[in-house]
Amino acid sequence: MKYFVLAALAVILGTASAEIKTEEDVLVITKDNFEEALKQHDYLLLEFYAPWCGHCKALAPEYAKAAGELLSQGSDIKLGKVDATIESDLAEKHQVKGYPTLKFYRKGVAIDYGGGRKSDEIINWLLKKTGPPAKDLTSIDETKTFIDAHNVVIVGFFKDQESENAKVFKEVANAVDDQVFGISSSDEVFSEYGVEDGKVVLFKKFDDNKAVFTDEFNIDNLKNFVAVESLPLIVEFNQETARTIFGGAIKGHLLVFLSKEAGHFEKYVEELKKPAKEFRGKVLFVTIDADENDHDRILEFFGMKKEHVPGMRIIKLEEDMSKYKPEKDEISAENVYDFVSKYTEGKLKKHLLTQDLPEDWDKNPVKVLTGTNFADVAYDKTKHVLVEFYAPWCGHCKQLAPIYDSLGEKYQDSDKVVIAKMDATANELEDVKIMSFPTITLYKAETNEAIQYNGERTLEDLAKFVDSEGAIGQGPDETEEEDEDDDVPRKDEL
Repeated sequence: MKYFVLAALAVILGTASAEIKTEEDVLVITKDNFEEALKQHDYLLLEFYAPWCGHCKALAPEYAKAAGELLSQGSDIKLGKVDATIESDLAEKHQVKGYPTLKFYRKGVAIDYGGGRKSDEIINWLLKKTGPPAKDLTSIDETKTFIDAHNVVIVGFFKDQESENAKVFKEVANAVDDQVFGISSSDEVFSEYGVEDGKVVLFKKFDDNKAVFTDEFNIDNLKNFVAVESLPLIVEFNQETARTIFGGAIKGHLLVFLSKEAGHFEKYVEELKKPAKEFRGKVLFVTIDADENDHDRILEFFGMKKEHVPGMRIIKLEEDMSKYKPEKDEISAENVYDFVSKYTEGKLKKHLLTQDLPEDWDKNPVKVLTGTNFADVAYDKTKHVLVEFYAPWCGHCKQLAPIYDSLGEKYQDSDKVVIAKMDATANELEDVKIMSFPTITLYKAETNEAIQYNGERTLEDLAKFVDSEGAIGQGPDETEEEDEDDDVPRKDEL
């Protein structure tokens, strides 16, 4: 009897410890119920979050909405969340390095989540990972319901679903995680939508409502069709669209800065539609509301201020993040067409930001550099020149400032060493690309060899770097991440 009681007690305690509570249809996962959750649910998406994280707060309502919709559909897929600030051991075990981190557990095996942050994007991604890449649509009602349920739907119409083109369609459907695909062989569905065998139609709730694929049938062409046509002709930049805009296949973007408060969207967006259609698939047209404080950093990146609005720039999202400025800022169909045409034809020169050189730039021990005097100072072959490339908003740069000033004082009487700094958010150089802040580089005398500093940011270590002519503390700086106190991207992540 004694052993029976103990065994029963153990079962009760075990059950209690494995209890899984829910909040807004989202499972609350802890180290005590994690294993039980994996046993109970073959398909579980987990969000590791921090209560103070702004991105986590923005995701929360969409995450809960997705969980509720899956529950209402009777889906086996569940969504859970882990407070990583409390369940630190669980977060460390699952290699959580930032917030939010989402991992999908498919029959106990974890894969990184690769979908969007909207509820329908979350659901689409999960359905792709748990079912066929394209839903089989067998009736008109089923097809209408499927199309009506999503903002964008791609449907393949194939009488023979084992044909070569149908296989290409399914392969693309399997590869594209952020959109939903359907496939039909039904005669009545063909008739209802007036399509021929072998056609692919993208249905959307914006612009012209649908687009028909007409290019040569192959994987690359079909992927490109989906990527281009699933976006609005003109995309408004915000938290919801940022990932789609900057993560897309089109790397040339026309950014049009407008003010909603001033009525610019109503006044100018219509002017953008004709050139946007002309360059669709080549250049993405994006509007940005300059009234939003969250967009101040983007304005700064282009050297613009709110008084420059309305205005436009082009950016090429490649390694050097090339920027282009129009001759005229006028937002008219004609001027936009001319600007974008010159860009696509390679007739524009890159626009490099530069500040006016202060008259007292060399007054203090740390010399001030801009785009206009950088080459003259940094490439002076008679001196070793140490340059800090900084950003005014960078927390690490602010911490370094008094140390760097002391370094300048140490060498202020030297005729062989110059200590200098440059605001790399306001000054750009053709041959120097700054990817994180602060970046500290020594330009050696005689050779102008550039050596990047990778040591401790102390006066003693910086001085050793200078005195050794870059031999001590050199190397590429691979330690600098986003500023912890500035929830912003690095220059290369903007």
